[in-house]
Amino acid sequence: MLESTAFWIDRPGVGELRREPLVPPGDGEVLVRTLYTAVSRGTEVSVFGGHVPPSEYDRMRAPYQDGDFPGPVKYGYLNVGVVEGGPESLRGRTVFTLFPHQSAFVVPADAVTPIPEGVPARRAVLAGAVETAVNVLWDARPHLGDRVSVIGAGMIGCCVARLLRGVPGVEVALIDVNPARKEVADQLGVGFADASSPPGNRDIVINTSGSDAGLQLALETVVTDGDVIEASWYGDRPATLRLGTDFHSRRLTIRSSQVGAVAAGHRRNRTTRERLVLALDLLQDPAFEALLTDESCWHDLPEVMTGLANGAPNTLCHTISWGGPE
Repeated sequence: MLESTAFWIDRPGVGELRREPLVPPGDGEVLVRTLYTAVSRGTEVSVFGGHVPPSEYDRMRAPYQDGDFPGPVKYGYLNVGVVEGGPESLRGRTVFTLFPHQSAFVVPADAVTPIPEGVPARRAVLAGAVETAVNVLWDARPHLGDRVSVIGAGMIGCCVARLLRGVPGVEVALIDVNPARKEVADQLGVGFADASSPPGNRDIVINTSGSDAGLQLALETVVTDGDVIEASWYGDRPATLRLGTDFHSRRLTIRSSQVGAVAAGHRRNRTTRERLVLALDLLQDPAFEALLTDESCWHDLPEVMTGLANGAPNTLCHTISWGGPE
């Protein structure tokens, strides 16, 4: 019997490592040995803190989640590993899987997506963030020459900004309350502005900050008749907006964007798998290395999650290395 090590949220705010048995792969299955996982600071930290509303327990389930909210629960979806067992066509391939933090696992072969040769394994953990950014931009529909602000220079916001940079003529401003994010914006090749002095009259504003203050700023800086794309997830936290000023007179629109379904404009001719394949291909861009700010060994995962939940203002993507002995 094979064994693996997995990270579980025992109860809100408390994580632990557990040993789990593995059944050898059967027909149509693969055994994957994990190289890296990554922590989604928005969703995963909310799950770790027990902030999933009961009404969202079913919709928020990760593809290979074990247990139930608020805990014990095994949760996560940014996993890069090597196929060690299964169909010959996949053996030895480095793959991305929407699987939690676990040293090895068995899944159907069609649950893994091979990573292009030009994408290093550690960078590939950003596939989920880039896939989300693709969906956000499919929802936002930027045009040539648009002036676009992205509020919140976290992992998702930075991915959105970098992809926007590739649209001809688009002027991108990445906006954050942390001035240290300017260095990251410079590496991504996009403009930066402090949240205290953002540019105005923007054709599109995308809020990825996870804060109602960010959403309010988006409303204040978008053009009349403009669209604000809300890409944040608030969990069980309330969001308060001031809609008694010029929200109605300027006929503003707030539209949500969420990665759980392909954006409406592409839903008839794109699958979620095709969207993920596109995201992995886009990760051949070395600029995304700027988002890989921290790395820890899997032994330290409980402490890493606690630290991220308590606030880590300079962390973008915290990767977990599974290369050490168990």
